[in-house]
Amino acid sequence: QVQLVESGGGLVQAGGSLRLSCAASGRPFSAYHMGWFRQAPGKEREFVAAMHRSGGSIYYADSVKGRFTISRDNAKNTVYLQMNSLKAEDTAAYYCAARARAGFDYSVYDRRGAYEYWGQGTQVTVSS
Repeated sequence: QVQLVESGGGLVQAGGSLRLSCAASGRPFSAYHMGWFRQAPGKEREFVAAMHRSGGSIYYADSVKGRFTISRDNAKNTVYLQMNSLKAEDTAAYYCAARARAGFDYSVYDRRGAYEYWGQGTQVTVSS
Protein backbone atom coordinates (compact mmCIF):
# COMPACT_ATOMS: atom_id res chain seq x y z
CA GLN A 1 0.00 0.00 0.00
CA VAL A 2 1.01 3.61 -0.52
CA GLN A 3 -0.30 6.85 0.91
CA LEU A 4 -0.25 9.95 -1.29
CA VAL A 5 -0.35 13.57 -0.15
CA GLU A 6 -0.50 16.44 -2.65
CA SER A 7 0.64 20.00 -1.97
CA GLY A 8 1.52 23.15 -3.83
CA GLY A 9 -1.88 24.27 -5.03
CA GLY A 10 -3.11 27.83 -4.73
CA LEU A 11 -4.35 30.92 -6.49
CA VAL A 12 -2.35 32.21 -9.45
CA GLN A 13 -2.95 34.68 -12.25
CA ALA A 14 -3.31 33.50 -15.83
CA GLY A 15 0.11 33.07 -17.39
CA GLY A 16 1.68 32.18 -14.06
CA SER A 17 3.23 28.97 -12.79
CA LEU A 18 2.77 26.49 -9.97
CA ARG A 19 4.54 23.30 -9.00
CA LEU A 20 2.51 20.56 -7.40
CA SER A 21 4.13 17.86 -5.31
CA CYS A 22 2.86 14.45 -4.32
CA ALA A 23 4.66 12.76 -1.47
CA ALA A 24 4.33 9.00 -1.13
CA SER A 25 4.81 6.80 1.90
CA GLY A 26 4.58 3.08 2.33
CA ARG A 27 5.88 0.60 -0.21
CA PRO A 28 8.99 1.64 -2.20
CA PHE A 29 7.99 4.54 -4.40
CA SER A 30 9.99 3.30 -7.37
CA ALA A 31 7.55 0.39 -7.71
CA TYR A 32 4.70 2.66 -8.80
CA HIS A 33 3.65 4.19 -12.06
CA MET A 34 2.39 7.67 -11.28
CA GLY A 35 -0.29 9.92 -12.72
CA TRP A 36 -1.90 13.31 -12.26
CA PHE A 37 -5.59 13.93 -12.83
CA ARG A 38 -7.81 16.94 -12.29
CA GLN A 39 -11.45 17.63 -11.66
CA ALA A 40 -13.23 20.92 -12.21
CA PRO A 41 -16.60 21.62 -10.55
CA GLY A 42 -19.41 19.79 -12.31
CA LYS A 43 -17.02 17.86 -14.54
CA GLU A 44 -15.55 14.38 -14.66
CA ARG A 45 -12.07 13.73 -13.34
CA GLU A 46 -9.72 13.87 -16.31
CA PHE A 47 -6.21 12.73 -17.10
CA VAL A 48 -3.40 15.29 -17.05
CA ALA A 49 -0.03 13.51 -17.08
CA ALA A 50 1.57 10.17 -16.26
CA MET A 51 4.97 8.60 -15.93
CA HIS A 52 6.16 5.00 -16.05
CA ARG A 53 7.87 3.85 -12.88
CA SER A 54 11.14 3.69 -14.79
CA GLY A 55 10.74 7.29 -15.90
CA GLY A 56 11.15 6.06 -19.45
CA SER A 57 7.65 6.80 -20.73
CA ILE A 58 5.79 10.04 -20.13
CA TYR A 59 2.30 10.94 -21.30
CA TYR A 60 0.33 14.19 -21.36
CA ALA A 61 -3.18 15.25 -22.16
CA ASP A 62 -3.31 17.35 -25.31
CA SER A 63 -4.65 20.28 -23.33
CA VAL A 64 -1.47 20.57 -21.24
CA LYS A 65 1.26 19.48 -23.66
CA GLY A 66 4.04 22.01 -23.84
CA ARG A 67 2.90 23.72 -20.63
CA PHE A 68 3.00 21.02 -17.92
CA THR A 69 5.88 18.72 -16.99
CA ILE A 70 5.69 15.61 -14.83
CA SER A 71 8.80 14.40 -13.04
CA ARG A 72 9.71 12.17 -10.14
CA ASP A 73 12.43 11.93 -7.53
CA ASN A 74 12.51 8.38 -6.22
CA ALA A 75 15.02 9.30 -3.52
CA LYS A 76 12.45 11.75 -2.11
CA ASN A 77 9.44 9.52 -2.82
CA THR A 78 7.86 12.43 -4.65
CA VAL A 79 6.29 13.11 -8.02
CA TYR A 80 5.93 16.66 -9.31
CA LEU A 81 3.76 18.51 -11.78
CA GLN A 82 5.30 21.74 -13.03
CA MET A 83 2.56 23.90 -14.53
CA ASN A 84 3.49 26.90 -16.66
CA SER A 85 1.45 29.34 -18.73
CA LEU A 86 -1.60 28.57 -16.66
CA LYS A 87 -5.02 29.32 -18.05
CA ALA A 88 -8.38 29.85 -16.37
CA GLU A 89 -9.50 26.48 -17.73
CA ASP A 90 -6.76 24.78 -15.71
CA THR A 91 -8.71 25.61 -12.55
CA ALA A 92 -9.50 22.34 -10.80
CA ALA A 93 -8.67 20.07 -7.92
CA TYR A 94 -5.54 18.13 -8.86
CA TYR A 95 -5.02 14.55 -7.73
CA CYS A 96 -2.02 12.29 -7.93
CA ALA A 97 -2.48 8.58 -8.37
CA ALA A 98 -0.33 5.47 -8.17
CA ARG A 99 -0.49 2.18 -10.02
CA ALA A 100 1.25 -0.87 -8.61
CA ARG A 101 0.20 -3.36 -11.28
CA ALA A 102 2.58 -4.17 -14.10
CA GLY A 103 1.84 -2.86 -17.55
CA PHE A 104 1.67 0.84 -18.27
CA ASP A 105 1.10 1.90 -21.84
CA TYR A 106 -1.34 3.71 -24.09
CA SER A 107 -4.14 1.35 -23.05
CA VAL A 108 -4.12 2.27 -19.37
CA TYR A 109 -2.21 5.41 -18.47
CA ASP A 110 -5.14 7.84 -18.88
CA ARG A 111 -7.78 5.67 -17.21
CA ARG A 112 -8.85 6.45 -13.66
CA GLY A 113 -9.55 2.77 -13.02
CA ALA A 114 -5.95 1.88 -13.84
CA TYR A 115 -4.71 3.45 -10.59
CA GLU A 116 -5.23 1.81 -7.22
CA TYR A 117 -4.22 4.66 -4.93
CA TRP A 118 -5.24 8.31 -4.85
CA GLY A 119 -4.33 11.39 -2.88
CA GLN A 120 -6.84 13.80 -1.37
CA GLY A 121 -6.26 16.51 -3.96
CA THR A 122 -4.97 20.07 -3.99
CA GLN A 123 -6.89 23.02 -5.41
CA VAL A 124 -5.50 25.13 -8.23
CA THR A 125 -7.34 28.32 -9.11
CA VAL A 126 -6.25 30.44 -12.07
CA SER A 127 -7.68 33.94 -12.25
CA SER A 128 -8.09 35.57 -15.64
